[in-house]
Amino acid sequence: MRLFERYIVQNYLKNSVIIFLALDFFYVGVDLLTNYTTLPESANLQILYALFQALNAVNYVLPLSIVFGMIVTVFAMIKSNELICMYASGISKQALIKPFFLTSLIISIFYIGLNCTEFAYANEYSANLKKFNRISTSSEDLFLKNNNQYIYFKKLDPFKQIATDVSIFETDGLDLTKVIRASSAYFSYDHWVLEQVTITYKSIVHSLNDTGLKVEKVQKLRALENFKPKIMDNVYQSEYTLSILDGIEALRFFATQNVNTHKIKATLFYQLFFPLFAPLLIVILYTKAPLMSRYFNTALVASSFAFITLVVWSSLYLLSKLSSNGVIIAEIGILLPIVLLFLVSLNFYYKR
Repeated sequence: MRLFERYIVQNYLKNSVIIFLALDFFYVGVDLLTNYTTLPESANLQILYALFQALNAVNYVLPLSIVFGMIVTVFAMIKSNELICMYASGISKQALIKPFFLTSLIISIFYIGLNCTEFAYANEYSANLKKFNRISTSSEDLFLKNNNQYIYFKKLDPFKQIATDVSIFETDGLDLTKVIRASSAYFSYDHWVLEQVTITYKSIVHSLNDTGLKVEKVQKLRALENFKPKIMDNVYQSEYTLSILDGIEALRFFATQNVNTHKIKATLFYQLFFPLFAPLLIVILYTKAPLMSRYFNTALVASSFAFITLVVWSSLYLLSKLSSNGVIIAEIGILLPIVLLFLVSLNFYYKR
């Protein structure tokens, strides 16, 4: 890394971190003041709630911090005449854009990677702490379909990955062939293990001599391959998001079940593509930045850059919500704006 690139990256990261922490703490502070009366009574749970809300705030403030950090860094260099000195020393505008773009792209990719983990469920955990004084809440009376099986869970705890009073009805066309009932079950690796199982077989009876119902009891039974508790709970509630990995598995799992998966697809597109608007917008804004402060009102230009950032961010966020609610398809509401932004930034990079 060349000297000027190291200098830009250091200042850019410093400003971005300061802005990120300020926005994150502001978000958490406002949330705590707003929900003060509904917070858990336990001090430990209150701290845990604030931590989850701080993680949840990352989804909103990190892309803004990436762009705002560039704006602050560039205009500080303009004010101190560092930028014009770099141009005068023979450094091209494209060479100066690269440290900002690559750094912001790495941060955005790291953030996308976080959404593959439990980080994606921070909002759900904080909401559960506020409502139920615990991280996870149990869902009740879940009834789902999987191929030729209809599955009923009386109670499901997705965090502990356990369930009680499980019934599985297997069918052959319109005929019921088997009923599996278990008092409890737990998820292990990629399947469910049913405990204290009663299996009732229903044969097709053509005459009085045919065998009727057959009942079998076993201690444990393996069933429901790749039927993850978190996927079931979130699809059932339709209130919280899924991580990227769980979302991909949910799409694959429900692809053949005639289940409406527009919310899952919109969530996946939002987590994968929405953060990329920040590096692309940085290229556009940087190419329009003035070279020196003598002939421009830098305060006005910086404020207009911040306003443009907020407008772009809020517009993309609105389109993602419309896609999540099924008003428009995710390809048009989320993917298309990012592609258009990429083409515009490419045009600015090479022609401006």
